[in-house]
Amino acid sequence: MSKPLMNLRNVPDDEADEVRAMLDAQRIAFYETRLSIWGISAGGIWVTEDEAFADARRAGTAETVITLLRADLARVVPSVRGTLFALGLVTLPFLLLRGL
Repeated sequence: MSKPLMNLRNVPDDEADEVRAMLDAQRIAFYETRLSIWGISAGGIWVTEDEAFADARRAGTAETVITLLRADLARVVPSVRGTLFALGLVTLPFLLLRGL
């Protein structure tokens, strides 16, 4: 499973090059995503540590949805409420028109 290492928004080229060089020197596998056409996504550098993640999963120390919920519940609950509210707004016209 890949993990984001660095968002490339407003990052100078020389700094991104230094990070790439450091990852290469340490033999850490990584890949990059590029800037989107419309500028919505700035791109980033992602670290791929599939073997380390598999080891952590076997040891029981890997991040799971439950551990993320416990760590940042104050951010998750409003996000879920907002998503449910948006779904309700989207389905409301369908339900109102169906009843006619």
